[in-house]
This record gives sequence, C-alpha cells and structure tokens, in this order.
Amino acid sequence: MSKPKAQNIVWHEGIVTRSDRETIAGHKGCTIWMTGLSGSGKSTLAVALEKALIDRGVRTFVLDGDNVRHGLNKDLGFSPEDRNENIRRIGEVAKLFTEAGVVNITAFISPYRIDRDRVREIMDDGDFIEAFVDCPVEICEQRDPKGLYKKARAGEIPEFTGISAPYEEPEKPEITVKTGESSEEEALQELISYLDGKGYLGS
Repeated sequence: MSKPKAQNIVWHEGIVTRSDRETIAGHKGCTIWMTGLSGSGKSTLAVALEKALIDRGVRTFVLDGDNVRHGLNKDLGFSPEDRNENIRRIGEVAKLFTEAGVVNITAFISPYRIDRDRVREIMDDGDFIEAFVDCPVEICEQRDPKGLYKKARAGEIPEFTGISAPYEEPEKPEITVKTGESSEEEALQELISYLDGKGYLGS
C-alpha cells in the first residue's frame, strides 16, 4: 500500500486492545474474504454465514461488493484501476473490522491476485482467510441472477469479469467451496467447520 498523501499525521494508540475486545466477544476477529465470479454464490453464502454466526452469538458483519459501491466506493467504476482502488479501500475497512474483534465477511469478485495479496499483507498472520467460491463460468452464466452475463454478451457491460475481463483464481486459498457441485447448506457448513477447526469462533 502507498504512503498517506498527508504528511503531518501521527498514529494514536488506544487504551483498549484488540485482545480486550476479543475477550469480551468470546471469539477472534478475522476477515473471511470470499472471492469468485459473479453468480458463484458469494453474497448468498456471506449472508447465510452471517446469520449462522449471529445465531451462535458471534459478532459478525458482511461487506458486500454491490452494497459498498452504493456508498464508500460509489465514485469507482470497473476499470482495472478502479477495481484496484475498490479492493484497496475495502481491505482497509476489513482490517478495521478485524481489529475490532469482528468476524468480517467480504463478498467481492476481487479478480486480481495482487489486490487480494495486498489485503493479506496489511493484516496480521491468520487474520485473512481467502475463501475461493469456486463455480465454473458456465454455471454462473446459467444462473445469472442479476442478468449481467446476458448484458455482457450483448456488449452492454464492458470489462465484465469472466467474459471480457480476467479472473485470476487463488493459488493457495485457505478454503475452497465448490458451489457448482455443493448445495448452499453444504458450502455453509464447510465454512463454519473451517472456522471452528481453526479456533476462530471460540469455545
């Protein structure tokens, strides 16, 4: 990440620590970074996971790609440069959520490995969980819940990931869920089992 443009700024440490927050919450903070093609099931899984964790008393929140573009990133389009900045900003927000002791779930296509790796780099070891929502483009296009693939094929959406813009699959994700083969419930249980097994959700 680049250095701040402003020069006369100083980082202020608080008295309450991350450990204090996690002790109160009874679980660790982390970021589950869901990445995959449009229509792969990222948002569906994210909201299902959020509900399942809330039901267990886990402090959690979803940062969804489309939702963030309605506010924080409404000034960004889908050029490669804007995609980079979109992920940079949300990576910084995700880091704040994580340090606040929240199990933060993001649902972004985030098509470039370098951008995802940069988010990983700004977090402490173990805080960034790359979850590859793996679904073949053919199945995503058959689903097409937003009608985006149809528009992309018609030339109405330039630089559409998987059609006219690249998607770089994770090389070593912490977890892969194959939503072209598994049901939503099966994929959800895989994610919860991973978090339980790694001790993120407490006792």
